[in-house]
Amino acid sequence: MRVMSSLVTALVLTRLDCGNASLSGLTTCQLNRMQSVLHAAARLVCGARNRDYVMPLLQELHWLSVPDHITFKLATLVFPCMHGLARHQAYLAETLNRAADVDSRRRLRSGSSTALLVPMTRRRTVADRAFPVAAAQVWNRLPTTLTSQL
Repeated sequence: MRVMSSLVTALVLTRLDCGNASLSGLTTCQLNRMQSVLHAAARLVCGARNRDYVMPLLQELHWLSVPDHITFKLATLVFPCMHGLARHQAYLAETLNRAADVDSRRRLRSGSSTALLVPMTRRRTVADRAFPVAAAQVWNRLPTTLTSQL
């Protein structure tokens, strides 16, 4: 099982992970196609049948579902940007704005929080998938115990 897991991780999961932060906002139909590949990989590694329930297999392998993995990837991209650790991704850090940095919000409760401003968009389908919008939404959904650490 260990060798098969390494092979599947190297050959299949790297293809699913490639650029998955840009996959935020995909339709459920498109995400389901990627999820079915992940389920097939989990069945292959664990030697399960086609009709077996996959969620216990994913938990046993410590694999996230595709939507959760996209959210995780966005959050791990935002964290170094927020804490000044993103030297190679400085262009990403420039697109994120803290709510505390806006003069009109300093007196509000959000002035002391680690929340990000979500830019206004005109087109929900295309513009909401942009990094500044998707990353700010993911970051603001995280508990403050996670976002305020460091």
